[in-house]
Amino acid sequence: MSYTIGVVNLDDPRAQRSRARLRTAILELAASKEIGSITMSEVAKTAGVHRATVYQHFPDVNALATDAMEDAVEQVARAAAQCPQDAPRDRTPQQLVELFGHVAASAALYRRMLGAQGSALFVARMRERTTSELVRVFREGKRPKGFDDVSPEVHAAYLAGALTGVIAHWVTGDESVSADEMTLAFWRLFRP
Repeated sequence: MSYTIGVVNLDDPRAQRSRARLRTAILELAASKEIGSITMSEVAKTAGVHRATVYQHFPDVNALATDAMEDAVEQVARAAAQCPQDAPRDRTPQQLVELFGHVAASAALYRRMLGAQGSALFVARMRERTTSELVRVFREGKRPKGFDDVSPEVHAAYLAGALTGVIAHWVTGDESVSADEMTLAFWRLFRP
């Protein structure tokens, strides 16, 4: 299926290459600079494209940064949804260990995206995708026991917000806590 943004055909290999260059450029810039201070001109220069090309693909820096972080969003959502709800409280599921390890390895980028000057669009996307994945899993019968008096959607939104909040807290101010310690702390809160 062919779809377009403005006059850009996203199935065109040239457009795909441009988008890949723009994603790489924004992630490179965001690793060293606040999202709110990055301009479309800087993105274009870093990507080696004309400024008009950036605007053909993305309306603003937030949209570009959120798009570039889509793999990270998917990883967060999958990890939350794949955690075995019946795992012991003192043994963190491997999915969360890998997730918090990934966040630790990209802490500067997550700090920029989730910090006070970060991307509200990214935060919303992370919560939205995680909520959606958890609702799907809950409807498959993998919901923890004892929450029948709360809708699966509200339960999922609560957990997604908690995960997003804990990651944001950790990368923006609680760096003294190791990935293993933070993972276990989150699991103890996540696990009923």
